[in-house]
Amino acid sequence: MNILDKISTRLGPLGDHAHYAHGYYAYPRLEGEIGNMMLFNEKKKLVWSLNNYLGLANHPEVRKADAEGAQRYGLAYPMGARMMSGNTRLHEEFEEKIADYVQKEDAFLLNYGYQGMVSIIDSLVDRKDVIVYDAESHACIIDGMRMHLGKRFVFRHNDITDCKKQLERAKRIVKETKGAILVITEGVFGMRGDQGKLKEIVALKDQFNFSLLVDDAHGIGCLGQTGAGTGEEQGVQDGIDFYFGTFAKSFAGIGAFVASTKEAILFLKYNMRSQIFAKALPMPMVFGALKRLELIRTKPELREKLWTITHHLQNGLTAAGFNIGNTNSPVTPVYLNGTIEEATVLVKDLRENHQIFCSMVVYPVVPKGMIILRLIPTAVHTLEDVERTIAVFKNIRTNLNLGYYKH
Repeated sequence: MNILDKISTRLGPLGDHAHYAHGYYAYPRLEGEIGNMMLFNEKKKLVWSLNNYLGLANHPEVRKADAEGAQRYGLAYPMGARMMSGNTRLHEEFEEKIADYVQKEDAFLLNYGYQGMVSIIDSLVDRKDVIVYDAESHACIIDGMRMHLGKRFVFRHNDITDCKKQLERAKRIVKETKGAILVITEGVFGMRGDQGKLKEIVALKDQFNFSLLVDDAHGIGCLGQTGAGTGEEQGVQDGIDFYFGTFAKSFAGIGAFVASTKEAILFLKYNMRSQIFAKALPMPMVFGALKRLELIRTKPELREKLWTITHHLQNGLTAAGFNIGNTNSPVTPVYLNGTIEEATVLVKDLRENHQIFCSMVVYPVVPKGMIILRLIPTAVHTLEDVERTIAVFKNIRTNLNLGYYKH
């Protein structure tokens, strides 16, 4: 058997659904201007699936900056990796400004978020070191740890008692190996919307002498008094050793950054293979990121609008008897009981009969018998959007309970 024969008979747990899901439930095409209303299959839908938290994707100042950046620099500049020929004044200017914003000494601008996290983990630890991580960590964290040749221990999601137990195991190992401990968690968990227990984890640092890496993709721009993220929200930003954020959410762009001490950032600049051996972030992206950062810092009304919509949505769903779990971020999961088959019919009902587009999460991402409809409120949604959605959700819950979605 060769590789082509092998993959022809095994699509994987998600790919097994491709025969009916592709183009509708998986790889759907959302078209038109990014906003609360978009086109799906050429029909306008109310969209709750985009992480455009602050509404910057089509903000007029952002669109102007993106166009100006493309016109001024083109998409090719700079050519090459930062280390060799791809460094620019604007890359460094952004690093200075984002470091100041997230209250760190220095920062490193990355060309992509997913590969950035994989590469950060790969460069920070060796076979003598031990990683301790939250069970619901994002796939980029899991993939980064797959490259780790040393031990790694997982603790139950946001369970500090179990975290301490795993740290005790790690402490015994590094005492023998003369290695170090890296704890990895998230600021906001993107599926369930709950914040990582950063304050409680930071409180364990003196006892276990570890470094803390936090992926705050869903927190940067949304949480904290100034929007600087979950560490600021919980008052422990100084206890985070490596603070990571992407541009795919609040910044509505492409790219990422990691912030830390000057010494640590210098180390990463000379050891992160995804940056050393890959092209630098194109200049229009950097030019646009500077404008996005400026708006995030100077227009708190965007964050205030986001939270107005978030509170109205989450309070309304709770009042209507829906289970939204323990979310304390804009991410709003709605938990329902049902099969995968029922979920597909339910979502089709939402999209075709009620003109509402939201993401569906089923097994194997969540346990069998559970359906999550994940709603992402943004600053461009309206209170009318919220009221309409809650009314529709009441309708589909009734249909689900009555068995209307069974084949």
